[in-house]
Amino acid sequence: MPTTIPSIFRRFPVKHFVLGVASLLGANAALAQVFPSKPVRIVVPFGSGGVADITARVLAQKMTEGIGQQVLVENRPSAGGIVAAEAVAKAEPDGHTLLLLSNGTAVSASLFKQLPYDTLNSFTPVSTVGFFGMVLLANPDAKIASVADFLAFAKSNPGKANIGTITIGGTQNLAGELFRSMSGVDAQMIPFKDTPSVIAALRSNQIHLAVEFLAPVMGQIKANTVKPLAVTAARRYPGLPTVPTVAESGIAEYEVASWNAISAPAKTPRPVIERLNREVGTAIGAAEIRDKLTALGVEARGSTPDELQKLLVSEIAKWAAVIERAKIPKQ
Repeated sequence: MPTTIPSIFRRFPVKHFVLGVASLLGANAALAQVFPSKPVRIVVPFGSGGVADITARVLAQKMTEGIGQQVLVENRPSAGGIVAAEAVAKAEPDGHTLLLLSNGTAVSASLFKQLPYDTLNSFTPVSTVGFFGMVLLANPDAKIASVADFLAFAKSNPGKANIGTITIGGTQNLAGELFRSMSGVDAQMIPFKDTPSVIAALRSNQIHLAVEFLAPVMGQIKANTVKPLAVTAARRYPGLPTVPTVAESGIAEYEVASWNAISAPAKTPRPVIERLNREVGTAIGAAEIRDKLTALGVEARGSTPDELQKLLVSEIAKWAAVIERAKIPKQ
């Protein structure tokens, strides 16, 4: 029985279709050959001076050497990183405007009722850049010298143990919520406006445990004004080799690592993404860049675009569950 050819193909001969595909492929190849034709911007959803900003600037400086154009950092801070993400989502998909993704991007997908972009489909992943964990802290003068000590105290004093973090819905706060959920303790989450306030509360015994990124508290740890009980990542932090992970401390499978990555607007041509992926990999593979990031508590680690997409999908699911269990209202 003869196959019926759909009318659309009768109107547009196969040779025209083939020529169209060839033309599109040729245009993408040509774009990749001229890329970059102007400076490249990395839009950072945080203010200057933080771990994400410094990481982006270290990366940009090194990428400038290999990409043939200046790579600039543009800070566009806002709640949930929405302003920066929206700007990149709406940018021309030619590789010249990039977004510094973070686990905050994954959190925002579930924390906000509505976003002006699709977290999974408005961007094309390029590569991860670095991973950095958090740390559980106690007052060195208190009797809590380990995660086990805190759990014993919390279980003996239901509702009286306090865990301090910054900002409800922030990464540190959600890491604390996950710790509370997985440990099964009846403890109170106490939010503060900034890291110095958390540390001040810990030192004055207003809270029994604090959850914070490593970078801003390394000075206090070295000065012995706060005591690190455990790091939240899957592996011990090289800068604190004697400090165990939370999982090693009795909360099996607990793991929280914040991360930064690079993405581009959706529909950015694959050859451009591949070029950017190579440039990011080369930059963070340089010894001096790895050393600079290590000093910030960041483990430089690249990925393929597909690996980054899988990471984002898994992080969105993970934090959606934490937000639901903690009954954090959507903003």
